[in-house]
Amino acid sequence: MEFESEDAAKIFYDDYARRLGFVMRVMSCRRSERDGRILARRLGCNKEGHCVSIRGKFGPNRKPRASTREGCKAMIHVKYDKSGKWVITKFVKEHNHSLVVSPREARQTMDEKDKKIQELSAELRNKKRLCTTYQEQLTAFMKIVEEYNDQLSLKVRNVVNNLKEFEFIDVELTQRG
Repeated sequence: MEFESEDAAKIFYDDYARRLGFVMRVMSCRRSERDGRILARRLGCNKEGHCVSIRGKFGPNRKPRASTREGCKAMIHVKYDKSGKWVITKFVKEHNHSLVVSPREARQTMDEKDKKIQELSAELRNKKRLCTTYQEQLTAFMKIVEEYNDQLSLKVRNVVNNLKEFEFIDVELTQRG
């Protein structure tokens, strides 16, 4: 499959994840060494990997909690193609854990952090769409302003040329008379 943008690929996989009963996580990316733009992105299940204990960093008083990571390998890898599209180059469908069957169960089993991540991701996608719309409108407005400025400059040049012509005529008439 191919997508028009990286965001379109994320939206697709996020929708796919919700339909299947898991939460998508943006896992990694590869950037261009020349200009820093993203060339590839890995999206996967939020249960990917394993939780590493870092108890010493936060002290012994921290409450232990169950890990949400289960080493799941489900993911897609999308890559920016020379054609300007984002193409899926790898797809792993299998999960090593049970999936939530219905949206109602998904709401009950999804922990609060995952819910918040999902809400904020949706809000961010909406804001990005809004920004794109504003940017398109601003670009169109700037084009109108530039065209108006060009027309106004032309009119001013014509007025200046006409004034120079009248000055020339005035000087000639004054010299004759």
